[in-house]
Amino acid sequence: MTMRWEAFLEKIQERGEYGSPQEAERAARVVLALLGAHLVGEVRAELAARLPETLSLILLNPLPAAEPLTPERFVRATAAWIEGATEQTATWDVGAVLSVAADAAGEDLLSRILLQLPAGYDLLFGHAGSG
Repeated sequence: MTMRWEAFLEKIQERGEYGSPQEAERAARVVLALLGAHLVGEVRAELAARLPETLSLILLNPLPAAEPLTPERFVRATAAWIEGATEQTATWDVGAVLSVAADAAGEDLLSRILLQLPAGYDLLFGHAGSG
């Protein structure tokens, strides 16, 4: 089932402790655009189907990734795209967005998503050691 836009952003705002829905939305857009570049085929389509429409389009039309980024470089790339972000705040952004995306995805899809990503992403999704 697709999560509604407001509900999705509220969860991100809550987990990221953002001051406004706009901050949560900015983090969601950047993180999902970067994630989309790492996922292919059915896995990406299935995750997109479970996200609010605006975000599913971002996931399906990602920023091109020349190569799969390690979790550390993914965080660094996020920091580069978010104005005023540091690696520390970007880690927070990534964790907030991906943990909500993981909830939307469910365990089965999440385990297939993690198979397409370099090692260590389970931590970013807030699912340490499950896989």
